[in-house]
Amino acid sequence: MPLGPGLGASALGVGLGRRRRRRWFGAGAAVVGLLLLGTGVAGWVVYAKLDGNITPDEAAAAELARYAKERPTALVKDAQNVLLIGSDSRAGDGNSAYGRDSGTERSDTTILLHLSAGRRSATAVSIPRDLMVDVPACRRPDGSRSAPTFAMFNYSFQTGGSACTIRTVEKLTDIRIDHHVVVDFHGFKKMVDALDGVEVCLKEPIRDKAARLRLPAGRVTLDGEQALGYVRARKTLGDGSDTDRMDRQQRFLGALVNKAQSNDVLLNPVKLYPVLDAATSSLTTDPDLASLRGLYELVRGLRDIPTEQVRFLTVPRESYVYNANRDQLVEPAAEKLFERLRTDAPVAVTGKSPEKEGEPEKSSKPGKSAKPGNSTSSESPDHDKYTSPSPSEPSFEGNTAGDHTCA
Repeated sequence: MPLGPGLGASALGVGLGRRRRRRWFGAGAAVVGLLLLGTGVAGWVVYAKLDGNITPDEAAAAELARYAKERPTALVKDAQNVLLIGSDSRAGDGNSAYGRDSGTERSDTTILLHLSAGRRSATAVSIPRDLMVDVPACRRPDGSRSAPTFAMFNYSFQTGGSACTIRTVEKLTDIRIDHHVVVDFHGFKKMVDALDGVEVCLKEPIRDKAARLRLPAGRVTLDGEQALGYVRARKTLGDGSDTDRMDRQQRFLGALVNKAQSNDVLLNPVKLYPVLDAATSSLTTDPDLASLRGLYELVRGLRDIPTEQVRFLTVPRESYVYNANRDQLVEPAAEKLFERLRTDAPVAVTGKSPEKEGEPEKSSKPGKSAKPGNSTSSESPDHDKYTSPSPSEPSFEGNTAGDHTCA
């Protein structure tokens, strides 16, 4: 999905210390602002309109309740795990331009967002759509039930929607999913346009007919249509892999986070309303989140998380042993990551280390080449630090919302 919650240095030249205190998630502040504005009849109409925008996923809630006894138990009070799903459905307003509506949809992007207890940090883990996983028996849209199977991860959403995807992730990770959010193409575009675009930095010009992109090198502000093409393109950008695409999505989300929390958006009601309207109308969520109050209860503590503590990474994986075009988990690295998320232990990320000239890329397993997202052997002595890894605990290749796409 392109998806994510709404979701640089100071213009005055204020240094790193202030930058580290920036707030990464503007939604909480935005909702507070809206509540303050909504003191009159007009304010109530606005509130009711935005509150009614969000679609509750009642079908998924009923299906998950059916399997309540087999779902993982949450281990840490107040920690939250939210599954963010970017749907490639061609149905609905504005989505038919991306292909024929076949009556089914797939998870174009899936991110497991872990919010630490006390909201000291947030960790967003991308799950590759081509990852080979065990998909449980799921209820199809027509009411019939599929058989358990071993298949690509995005088969779960295509077969049984968000409930099947949640159960597949829980089976894979043994992590309890507390909430889920589904965003479609049109909603993603509206969110970017409501923010007046998002800036990225391109090392080379882009000429991609399939993605409808024609962009120059350097700093470029993408509108909604361009941003959707940028995060979805696969074959003609980078090395053509899903790995490269997920890295691009993660960095774009970091840039989106920075733009969403800028003061000229959050403190300006004229700019704030379209952002909230776009964000809420693009969402299908579990019933507990399907209101402004529900969303606010989730995100109110996130305003205090510095961007450097919002981490993006991909689950450790490598080419599937029977098909190089598919992925499989790298163990024990993947289980170490899942265990840290289950127990609310901090997850350290490190940027890519440049390879020495003429030196081959290191393998995560004998005879297999590593893919971005694999665990490294280094660790952070201070779990709330992004840099200075030490050898005591694992760190994972990734980046933070504090990193700049044009650095």
